Amino acid sequence: MSSIFTKIVNNEIPSFKVYEDDSFLAFLDAFPLAFGHVLVIPKNDTDYIFDLESEEYLSLWSLSKKIAKAMDKVIICQRIGVAVIGLEVPHAHIHLVPINGVSDINFEKPKIEFSNDKMQEIANKIKLALS
Repeated sequence: MSSIFTKIVNNEIPSFKVYEDDSFLAFLDAFPLAFGHVLVIPKNDTDYIFDLESEEYLSLWSLSKKIAKAMDKVIICQRIGVAVIGLEVPHAHIHLVPINGVSDINFEKPKIEFSNDKMQEIANKIKLALS
């Protein structure tokens, strides 16, 4: 059940990584709702988040919290919103979206484009804040 996220994990498609270890990867969404929108994924190919083994599921959420706290340090916003939709890519993932209101996390909104330089800049800031 290989997906675009599997290709990102395998470095077949470039991404703006903010975190990586043996089990998980976090990177900027290529089609963000807001500046700094991050996706946190398990490297293992599992489509539905509730099909993850309990330990992996809990670790994914724990990592998401750590990344959201780092995002809070470097992105001006009221909150880091969280969403698990699970329909757009057949690979379990958590959206971390900087928001200032409920409508900021509406996935029907047009996506925002940022230059590669801006994407790399925020990815680097989040990485540094994780240290």
